[in-house]
This record gives sequence, C-alpha cells and structure tokens, in this order.
Amino acid sequence: MHPVLFQLPLPAWTIPLFPALVVLAALGALLALFGYQKRAGDLLVIGLVLAAAAGLSAFSYRGQVTTLSPLPIYSYGAMLCVSIVVGWFLTLGLAERDGLPRHKMANCYFVTAASALIGARLLYFVTNPQEFDVFRDLFAFRRGGLVAYGGFIGGFIGSFAYLRSQKIRLLPWADVAVPSLASGLLITRLGCYLFGCDFGTPLGEGAPAWLRRLGTFPRWTEGTLLEGSGSPAWIQHVNQRGLSPDATASLPVHPTQLYEMLAGAVLLGLVFLVRKHRRFRGQVFLAFTLGYGYLRFAVEILRDDAERGELGPFVGTHVYLPAALLIFAAAYIYGPSRSVRPPNLRWATDALALVPPVALYLALRPASFAQAASTQLSTSQWIGLFTGVAAGVAWYTLDEAGKQHPAAAMSLGPGAAPEADDSDGGAEPEEASEPPPAPKPKAKKKKPQPSSS
Repeated sequence: MHPVLFQLPLPAWTIPLFPALVVLAALGALLALFGYQKRAGDLLVIGLVLAAAAGLSAFSYRGQVTTLSPLPIYSYGAMLCVSIVVGWFLTLGLAERDGLPRHKMANCYFVTAASALIGARLLYFVTNPQEFDVFRDLFAFRRGGLVAYGGFIGGFIGSFAYLRSQKIRLLPWADVAVPSLASGLLITRLGCYLFGCDFGTPLGEGAPAWLRRLGTFPRWTEGTLLEGSGSPAWIQHVNQRGLSPDATASLPVHPTQLYEMLAGAVLLGLVFLVRKHRRFRGQVFLAFTLGYGYLRFAVEILRDDAERGELGPFVGTHVYLPAALLIFAAAYIYGPSRSVRPPNLRWATDALALVPPVALYLALRPASFAQAASTQLSTSQWIGLFTGVAAGVAWYTLDEAGKQHPAAAMSLGPGAAPEADDSDGGAEPEEASEPPPAPKPKAKKKKPQPSSS
C-alpha cells in the first residue's frame, strides 16, 4: 500500500503561524467580497471558508512557529481531488444536457463540495470526539477523518440553500449531481485502500489466497507518516487482536474499500440506467439514495475499523441485520418497484428483493438462542436505513404526482429559464414604436327592403 504518493519539496523557512494565518484570513475575506460583488458564488464560498478556517485557527496557533518541510501528498487526498475534478465535468455536462444554466450549476457545485467537506468532517467529529483535543484538530486533515454520509448530508443542505436563492428546484440538480457521487465513491475508495483505512473484519482460514493478499495491509517503515508506525489495520490488530509488534503485515481482512469501489461502479451504471427512463425530477437521485443506503449497509456488516462509530441498542445479530434488509426491501417494493415495466419483471424484482434478508437470517441463525450474538448498528447504517426508507416513500409520492401532472414533474424551476442575451454589451432594447391606429371600418349602406304586402 502507498499512503503517501509523493512529496513536494519546500524551502526550509521558519514562519510564525499567527500572522501568517491572519493574512490568509484577510485574503479569504477579500476573495469573498470580490465574489459577492461579481455574483460569483464559487469565489464567495471559497473565500468565506478560507477566512473562517484561517481566522479561527490563528488564535489556536498564537506564539507558535513552523518550519517548512517536504509536503507529503497522501493517497486519499489525491484521490479526493481527482474525484472532485471528474465530478465537475460530469455534473456540468449532464446539467447542460438537462437545460440547467451552466454558470449557476458551477456555483452550486462549489457550494455543494465545500458544504460536503464540512459535513463529512463534522460527522467524523460526532462519531469520534475522543480524537479531538483542541479546536485546531478539526483542521488536521493529515490524520484523515471524513465520513461519506456526512458529506452526503452536508452537500444536500448546501445545495438546497443555494438553489433556493436561485429559484431552481433541488431535484433537477440532484439528478445531475449523483452520478458524480457514484464516480467519487469509486475513486476515493481507491485512496482509502492505498492508505489502508476503512478495512474489514479478519478473513477465515478458508478464504481464497487472492482475497487474503488483497486484504493484507503492511507495517509502514518509521517516518512514513507523522503519527503511527503502521497501517490502521496493522495498528488495530496489534492493539486489539494480539498481533506481534514485530509482524510486517496485518491479519488478512476483508478489503471493504474494494467492495465499496465495486458498489460505486454498480451505482454509476444504475443512475445512468434510471436516467434513460425517468418520469419525474429526482428519480435518479432517489435511486442512488436507496441503492447507496442498501450497499453501504451491507458493506458495513464487514467493516471492522474502530472509527465507524456505533449507536443504538444491542439486538441479536441474526434478527437485527436481516430485519434491516427487510426494511430496505419494503422501501423498494413501495417506491421504485412501481416504475419497473412490465408487471412480470416487477414481481420478479420484488421477489428478488426479499431474498437477501431471508438468506442472511439463515446464515446468521445460531444453533441455539443461548449462543446468539448481539450487535449495534453503525452510524452509517442508521443513516443509510433512514434515507433508504425516505427515498422509497418520496419515490411513491413523486411518481403519483408525475402521473397527474407530467409537465410539472419534469420542470426545472423559474430560475432555470434562459436569460437574455448580453452580447450587445448590456444595452437596453429599443422600445417598439406604437403601430398606427387601424382604420375604422366603413359603415355599409343598407339596401332597401321590399315592403310586405
């Protein structure tokens, strides 16, 4: 694995942090002001985030200095940047195809990306508060710490706020944005795999050799990272599973990062398939929401990293997990199943949706109830379950509304209407001269009528 792809050489300058961060905050404020004046939402958001982050961090670093050293480019951060760039071109291309204004969608993309990053970090803080000793730890991204569902929720809130101000419906934007979420899942999980985080439970002795090789994470050489001397899996296995500190690699585990990459590829194909047959705005978004919730829930069953967070009561594993999958199946049957044609195919997919919960119950059923194990759901499993059910209910509602008002179901919102052409330099259009009054029709002479006898 390669947690650090390469290092950027920097001069060995010693910089006082407080004044440097104050200057950076001032530059961010100026950028935000410029963006506000030019009505450039992307520059406004970038400036505000920069000003807030640098300004708040400055007070945490008063009296401290830092000496520049070679800057490591981490695999996860690099893959995250690649996913943002790919998502940019994918989202704006689909937006233009759907008739959404490109410049507004570009601004919305920046707002969504920034709020997604904030949401991902905040949810990680909520689930792992013990890792944050002081406020500035929130900005210590070198140590990792982003939760995909936090980014999903944060991006949703940010895009909703921006689009509301532009009088554009949220669902058309969501339809063009979720393909970039699927591609982002595919790309960023490769970064997770290279870094070694988000790993799974240990494999059994009967696991195939190729899977054991994929799921073995090495002990890094000293100095690879500022903190820790091995991959997250290696460290956790030394601390919790009795692995010798002299071991050169972790125990073989499920490479759940690669499982999620596969889930991203499946979802990418799914959203483009639904796009071809959609009957209302939001259909692509809801398909992704339910599909991702289901697949993420399934992958989380095999996750073993301590940072995932767990909530809720302890319930028998053989009941808890199959019941959750049964709820997902009910959400599908209630909502998306209605859009499957013909009826025979619909009934087949309904029956297929019930197979995983039954199969999982049979696989987890203990020999005796006295031997039954208990478990909690992770934070992501709870969010996936609730959002999946909400997607099923919303699908039913929007599908019914689309049948009654097809044009309204596919509308974009008044803010998406084409704007006037500004190629004339912004000159006011000339007022049309009043047409001459129409001539009055001449009265017709009445012909003499014959007298009646």
